[in-house]
Amino acid sequence: MRKIKWGVMGTAYIFERDTARGMSLAENCELVAIAGRNMEKAEEFKKKYGFERAYGSYAELLEDPEIEAVYIPLPNTLHYEWTIKALKSGKHVLCEKPLAANAAQAREMFQAARENHVFLMEAFAYQHSPYIKEIRGLIEEGVIGDVRYAEAALITSDYDRSNIRMRKETLGGCTYDLGVYALSLVQRMTGMAPDKIHTAAVLSEEGIDTYTTAVLEYKNGSKAHIDCGMVLETEKNSSLDRFQIHGSKGSITSVNFGFNAPGTLSYRLRTFDGKDELREVEVPNNYCLEVEQLGRCICGEEEPYVTEGFSVSLADTVDRILDGIGYYSGE
Repeated sequence: MRKIKWGVMGTAYIFERDTARGMSLAENCELVAIAGRNMEKAEEFKKKYGFERAYGSYAELLEDPEIEAVYIPLPNTLHYEWTIKALKSGKHVLCEKPLAANAAQAREMFQAARENHVFLMEAFAYQHSPYIKEIRGLIEEGVIGDVRYAEAALITSDYDRSNIRMRKETLGGCTYDLGVYALSLVQRMTGMAPDKIHTAAVLSEEGIDTYTTAVLEYKNGSKAHIDCGMVLETEKNSSLDRFQIHGSKGSITSVNFGFNAPGTLSYRLRTFDGKDELREVEVPNNYCLEVEQLGRCICGEEEPYVTEGFSVSLADTVDRILDGIGYYSGE
C-alpha cells in the first residue's frame, strides 16, 4: 500500500482533538510536516504527533516538494485563501468544513483543483461513517419508500466570547459551525437541494447566530427541518445530536448517535408492514476514514465521497439560510 505524504497547515484544536488520531490510524497516511504561525508551536506538534519536520509558516509547508496532500484545519476565514494556494502548489487538499464562506468561493476552489489536476474534498468526517452509509443504503433500496420528511439537529454548549465560534470576524455562529452537519445529513438522505427555505434565528450582540432553525421545502413536495444552536451549559462540551427520516413505507430514527462519534451507534427502523428493529453499527474513527478515502482517490482507486456537487450545493443552502436570518447584513 502506497502511503500519501501529508502536511498539516495549522495547529488547530480540531487537529489536536480529533484529526491527529485519525491520521495516525490511517494505513495510507504518512505525517511529513506541520506548519504553525510560530515555530515554537509547530515544533511542539512535530514532537507530539510524530511529524518529520516543522515549519513556522504555511507558505514554507507548501514549498516542500515531498508533500502530496495538505489538511487545512484553519479558521473559517482562512479556508479559501490557503486552499487556493495549496491547490496552486499542486497539493491535494482536505479542508475542514465549512469549506468556504460562501458558495461562490467554493466554486472557485473546485475550479482551482481542476485547473491544477488535484483533489479537493471537504472534511465531513461523519459522512464516511458506515452508519451513515448503511442508512443511506436503506433509503436507496426503498426500504422506507419515498422520503416525505427528514429532520436533523446539532445543539451544543455555548462558548466564551473569545472563542472564534462566537465572533463575526472569524465567521462564527451556529449555522457555519453546527448547521452544516444537520444540513449535510439531510442533503445526503434526501439527495436534493431545497426549493424553498423558511428561517428563524437568535442573533447575539456580535451579530452571529446562536440558534437557527430552517424548514426546507422540495419540488417533489417533501419537507425537511434542521436545528442548530450553541445554547447548552457554557463550556461543558455537551451536545444533542439527532435525526429522523420518514418515508411512504416507514421511518428511520437515530437512537445512540453522535455526528463524529466512533463505537457502537444505533438506529430504529420501522416499516408500515410491521417491522420494528433496533439496529447497531460498529463505527471506527471517522477522521481515519476520510483521510484514507482521499488517499485512495490520490492513488486513482476511487473518487471523493464528499463530491464537488455535494459541497457546492450545501454551500448554496447555507448562503440562503444566512441571508434569510440577516447574518450578512447584521440585522
